[in-house]
Amino acid sequence: MTMRAEPPYTHGQAARTGILWVNLGTPAAPTSSALRRYLAQFLGDPRVVELPRALWWPILHGIILNVRPAKSAAKYATIWTPEGSPLKVWTERQAKYLQGMLGERGHHVIVRWAMRYGEPSVARELDALKAAGCTRILILPAYPQYCAATTASVFDAVYAWAGRARWVPELRFVNHYHDDPGYIGALAARVRAHWAQHGQPQRLVMSFHGMPAHTLQRGDPYHCECHKTARLLAEALGIEGEQYTVTFQSRFGKAKWLEPYTEPTLVQLARQGVERVDVICPGFTGDCIETLEEIDQEARAAFLGAGGRAFHYIPCLNDDAAWLRALTDIAEQHLAGWPTRTAPDAAAGAASRQRALALGAAQ
Repeated sequence: MTMRAEPPYTHGQAARTGILWVNLGTPAAPTSSALRRYLAQFLGDPRVVELPRALWWPILHGIILNVRPAKSAAKYATIWTPEGSPLKVWTERQAKYLQGMLGERGHHVIVRWAMRYGEPSVARELDALKAAGCTRILILPAYPQYCAATTASVFDAVYAWAGRARWVPELRFVNHYHDDPGYIGALAARVRAHWAQHGQPQRLVMSFHGMPAHTLQRGDPYHCECHKTARLLAEALGIEGEQYTVTFQSRFGKAKWLEPYTEPTLVQLARQGVERVDVICPGFTGDCIETLEEIDQEARAAFLGAGGRAFHYIPCLNDDAAWLRALTDIAEQHLAGWPTRTAPDAAAGAASRQRALALGAAQ
């Protein structure tokens, strides 16, 4: 493997610590061409579609990328904001808040954000952290529950970048935080605030992103971690039994996926006489196409169309203060042992003074 050309190593450069906050990705615009580029990268990841390339490539490039971009672009257009994709907006804001809150706690770190698919890329942002003098980098995915198709794919991108680098910084990875007390507490507070304003529903539906059923049989912990998050959230809310339901959304293709599926479950609930449901998506830390369009538009229409009378979507944590404190706690735990409480410039100055004293003593 050929190493990339890199700037000459600077001796005595102040060592810094960086954090890379990584989310799934988003197209650059709600257009067919932008969706085609995005979907080609996303669906071309072998972590996402676990089929032999010889079988999958003709389907992807011969059918899907000719049909799906226009449909997906129309869906993105319904949620697009003046600032761009909601996922991009929330991911960027969360990174800025994380840096600010760590700074308030005395940590001198550089926080940047990246997308696994689309821009800004993981490689580009790692380059930026390295150029800023970061010799230690914490990789923090925006996925509370570990999944090979998401978390491990982020790690793949980091490994690929490191595999082309001559000088590789010290790296740490956060695998999951599905049962973190702060994260669970923030979710519970989000739900309780909604209920305080609108009253409590007959059923709380916790919808997680779906994955093919075979991932569970092959050892992926995702299904179990989703259910643990749901159980802990239910316990924090003081609900049990038929007061809540765990479902999985975003099926793709004809293979069997993790069940029960979100939209059919909502239709069934409406036909059984459940008049009001509240839906929350605990696996997403920021609102995106899967929550704003798939749940708050499509799933809403399906429930109401089947006879339901009231559908409430509870927004993701986004820039919720309790969540940002929890995220800062998670980052702080994983930064333990790294000298983040000393300003790099001050550290470099102290080291320079020590070298000068040592030289003087030797003379």
